[in-house]
Amino acid sequence: MQSPLVLVVLAIVGSVAAWKGGEWLVDATDSLGDYYGIPSIIQGAVIAAVGSSFPEFASTILAASRGQFELGVGAVVGSAVFNILVIPAVSALAGGGSLASDRDLVYKEAQFYLLALSVILLTFALASLYQPINGLDGDAIVGGRITPPLVLPALGLYGLYIFVQWADAAEYPRPAIHTSHPLREWATLVVSLAVITVGAEALVRSAIGFGELFGTPSFLWGLTVVAAGTSVPDTFVSVTAARRGNAALSLANVMGSNIFALLIALPAGVLVAGSVTIVFADAVFMLGYLVLASVAFFVIIRTDMELSRREAHVMIALYGVFVLWIVAESVGLAPLPPGLF
Repeated sequence: MQSPLVLVVLAIVGSVAAWKGGEWLVDATDSLGDYYGIPSIIQGAVIAAVGSSFPEFASTILAASRGQFELGVGAVVGSAVFNILVIPAVSALAGGGSLASDRDLVYKEAQFYLLALSVILLTFALASLYQPINGLDGDAIVGGRITPPLVLPALGLYGLYIFVQWADAAEYPRPAIHTSHPLREWATLVVSLAVITVGAEALVRSAIGFGELFGTPSFLWGLTVVAAGTSVPDTFVSVTAARRGNAALSLANVMGSNIFALLIALPAGVLVAGSVTIVFADAVFMLGYLVLASVAFFVIIRTDMELSRREAHVMIALYGVFVLWIVAESVGLAPLPPGLF
């Protein structure tokens, strides 16, 4: 078992690597988006979102390969809650106190995001129904084994999402801006992915180590340590876009990142591991909070098509409640309902 100091150093190094690699990746994808003339909302929802969500993708893959898929689930769900509540709020405050939305963001992006949540919940439910897992005493528990065929609908839905974005890009083209050589940007992108992978490896190791050190589920550390570290690139993208007056890219990145994490990162972990087990009660409880956070987010951005300073403070407070509850549960002050963990 590694010492607490080593685990803290790993968490810090992993977060810094994820942030720096994410910064390089975002710069590269931004330049490539300009070079190929991709519209801002699609650039944010697909290119920037996939790039800034690569830490979650790498963390889930690495966790699943070590038999810690629940850590990957925690990282994705925790990061998604952070993305949907904190990043838009911080972006609004950094962008002058408000952040404008539009109908494409509220309806098209929201539609796919809610579908992504539904598909993941359905995947966990089908695994629990048709491939249930048993406890040590032989009694069935609320959980199941997720196999590759069960995650195919999620991958297919993301394919549909990309198709819709591609069709929109073809219908509303943007002039290409050739400010740099594409080969150099592609090389930067590859290097950034390697740096992010190293950071994700450090974060996963620290989360597993903290779980063993304190005798707590790795799922909880995925919700906190890994989720916070992997959300740094998403924050950087959205805040930078907001400061530049590009509210569409800022908000599209948030929803696109969560869509990618749910429909690609989680299924990728299953494909790498071959099959994984999930306790449905564990996952659905956190996904339930993510649904509530998402509903609050959509109501706020639909109201007057703007995220105001006051609403930003409300969203940060909602995330504060989430963190306090996780910390309280970790130290035994607010235990989860019977059967969880």
